[in-house]
Amino acid sequence: MGHQYRAVQWNGNKVAYDLYVLAAVALFIGVFVAVGLRVHPSGHTADPVVLMIRALGVASFAMLTGLLTIGPLARFSPRFRPMLYNRRHLGVLTFFVAAAHFGLALLWYHGGGPLNPLVSIFVSNPLYDSIPGFPFEVLGLGAFVILFAMAATSHDFWLNNLSAPAWKALHMLVYPAYALLVLHIVLGALMTEKSMVYPVVTAAAFIGVSGLHIVAGLREWGADNGMKGLKAKGWIDVCAPSDIPDMRAVIAPLPKGDRVAVFRYGDRISAVTNACRHQNGPLGEGRVVDGCITCPWHGWQYRPDDGVSPPPFTEKIATYNVRIEEGRVLIDPKPNAPGTKTAPAIIPAAALAAEAAS
Repeated sequence: MGHQYRAVQWNGNKVAYDLYVLAAVALFIGVFVAVGLRVHPSGHTADPVVLMIRALGVASFAMLTGLLTIGPLARFSPRFRPMLYNRRHLGVLTFFVAAAHFGLALLWYHGGGPLNPLVSIFVSNPLYDSIPGFPFEVLGLGAFVILFAMAATSHDFWLNNLSAPAWKALHMLVYPAYALLVLHIVLGALMTEKSMVYPVVTAAAFIGVSGLHIVAGLREWGADNGMKGLKAKGWIDVCAPSDIPDMRAVIAPLPKGDRVAVFRYGDRISAVTNACRHQNGPLGEGRVVDGCITCPWHGWQYRPDDGVSPPPFTEKIATYNVRIEEGRVLIDPKPNAPGTKTAPAIIPAAALAAEAAS
């Protein structure tokens, strides 16, 4: 949180996660090279270095594909939300695997000539007007530069000094990077690959990532569009108290496109803005831990009744007035100033008893 900068928020969970991912990457590379040597006993594709370059490239592409599916999947089902907690670590590890692929390929294919290897990438193949001979390495370099910028600014220092909107805009470049990477594969490895495995896997990955984001975006648009007819001065009917899982929230869209996280903790219900102060993470996808709303992205916490982080932290978020009438949870769409203490709505004992009996 804001008390001090941390490049990586280490704890036992994250250490175990990183070790599992590293072991999985090492196993994947080992199996890839072993199978490649068996399937291609001779020729260029049988060279161990070439196989290592391809293995690192495929691994980084697979990791980036998985990384981009976490967000929409977490919106479809709460079971995927814990994956958000380690997404930054997966992103940094993806960069290091991509860096290994880039560095090894650069030295292997461009390190033996008179030119600087980076210069050689741009001048060794001038066929920019040819699809079969297009210099696909330039596309890979573009994707790598974006991943480098994202990894270099993953430290909270950059988030605080660039501001959350600018930092988020920078990290949204992951989508152009993914597009460049797909083109890098299509115009590179797929041009000489005879097996259908690579084209099918690449197409499935791209279609899967695109489809998940399109469907998730349409769902969000539908929820926002449904609020256009509401007047800003009227209270908004969110749901019944029983529709909110205990220690979790439902996310309610507002007429102007904002969102409110309506949390239930025991017999109380409070509402806060859905945007975390850290990286605008979706607080409504988190849960209440030790009495505090905990962001699923990086664990920043806020008290549900006033939106203030527990000491020694000082971050504050906006709260919303909430009440229960005729068995429905209602919120005032006008936000209170960040840190404003609001009285939680109390679920009637009769409603709790009926819920327990059902």
